Amino acid sequence: MTYETVTKNLAKHYDANQLKAFARAYEFSAKAHEGQTRKSGDPYITHALAVADYLGNHLRMDMNTVIAGLLHDIPEDTSKTLVDIRKNFGNQVEFLVSGITKLGKIKLRDQHDEVYIETLMKMFLAMAADIRVVLIKLADRLHNLMTLQHLPKEKQERIARESLEVYAPIADRLGMGELKGQLEDLAFPFVYPKDYERLMGLIKDRYEEMKSYVERVKDIIGKDLKTAGIRIEDINGRTKHLYSLYQKLLRPKYDWDISKIYDLVALRIVVKNLEDCYASLGALHAKYLPLPGRIKDYIAFSKPNGYRSIHTTVFGPEKKVLEIQIKTREMHREAEYGIAAHWAYAEKGKPKEGFKVSHKKLEWVNQLRDWHKESGSSGSEFIESLKIDFFKNRIFVFTPKGAVKDLPEGATSLDFAFFVHSDLGLRATGAKINGKMAKLADELKNGDVVEILTAKEARVSRDWLRFVKTSNARGKIRSYLNKHQKGWLSGLLPDSLRFIKK
Repeated sequence: MTYETVTKNLAKHYDANQLKAFARAYEFSAKAHEGQTRKSGDPYITHALAVADYLGNHLRMDMNTVIAGLLHDIPEDTSKTLVDIRKNFGNQVEFLVSGITKLGKIKLRDQHDEVYIETLMKMFLAMAADIRVVLIKLADRLHNLMTLQHLPKEKQERIARESLEVYAPIADRLGMGELKGQLEDLAFPFVYPKDYERLMGLIKDRYEEMKSYVERVKDIIGKDLKTAGIRIEDINGRTKHLYSLYQKLLRPKYDWDISKIYDLVALRIVVKNLEDCYASLGALHAKYLPLPGRIKDYIAFSKPNGYRSIHTTVFGPEKKVLEIQIKTREMHREAEYGIAAHWAYAEKGKPKEGFKVSHKKLEWVNQLRDWHKESGSSGSEFIESLKIDFFKNRIFVFTPKGAVKDLPEGATSLDFAFFVHSDLGLRATGAKINGKMAKLADELKNGDVVEILTAKEARVSRDWLRFVKTSNARGKIRSYLNKHQKGWLSGLLPDSLRFIKK
């Protein structure tokens, strides 16, 4: 990836002033990374350019986000600081790069249960603070996976598994189906190499056969719809992502029988509007016999991540089984890029007039705020609307073994101890936060790794009640004191009220 290539791509979507800003950021980044190379031997700046290109050319994010993608590794890997970034590119770019730096601390530990993974994803969003930070991190991970073969084997496996279990699901829940599939397919051979080889052996001949069939019949189907008076904007083949196919073959219903998979290669039809979606379905079923139970209306009943389309499987031309997907251009872009599709810039970086973003209700984000940019709204209002608020009052911290614990903001090491186990809290004498000695009263921050130091016997003090934040810890401390230290309450009461205890 070269600067000239990226600039040529960006010129399709951004105006002259934005391109000048990008050029200035490139000079800054190239100088900061000068002399640095990746494990592949390529200059380090090629990675930064690839991230910026994906954000700008594919997702079409605002220029601040594209520039932040170009600069995202600078605070960690060069002598330049966040202060330098703020001075040169402003508060917003610094804010985004700072968010990426924080997310770099999150690593998948040696746990793979669903609760742990779910909490890790919550932590990821809690630390991101702004949805654009998540998108930069996903673009960063995508390119890192493309060059994963140059890393040591242990690191390959960890990064690939982390991508399958954390990053791809986040992309999925943001409705970014194409990115999810890319992340999974790139990680797949490093996490399950034997299964990957087995799958490639199974699909080799069948895939080529299906691809050839779809190419042969797409013009026939196109003419059928044109005869029915339907205007087609695009018609092409869509290959099923490998990891998605693998997961399907693992189900008992399929049991690795590739002949039972009908959507290895599907025909994707893009039409002008909603009415044409249903008209196309009717026209196709009038000519080609549909398979019972294979019609799925994801327009009337969209998937949880917002995916919309009509799927049907028919006995197509040559009497072969063919899956067909029907959608509008807007539905297609949303299926590919999800939440990022709402940054679609119409001409040279100018937002569409009156463009609004509908609510996206995700499983573990209560709701990305009712954010939108309308003609006339201020830049600060738009930026504010991109924040993720749902987790702002929660923190996520690790045990030494990598378990993630979800606590309220302001929670202390002692709150953490009682959250892990009552006995751990009762015997606590101190803590280590990120390997450094700390007090039980010290407040925790997102991403902290906390180790509790203990005595053999309980060391409960009534002073603990003065600084713990959670009702869980407070209740367990009071319960212990009630049983073991009569008169503890009088120590907390002013002298004028101690007669009550007597």
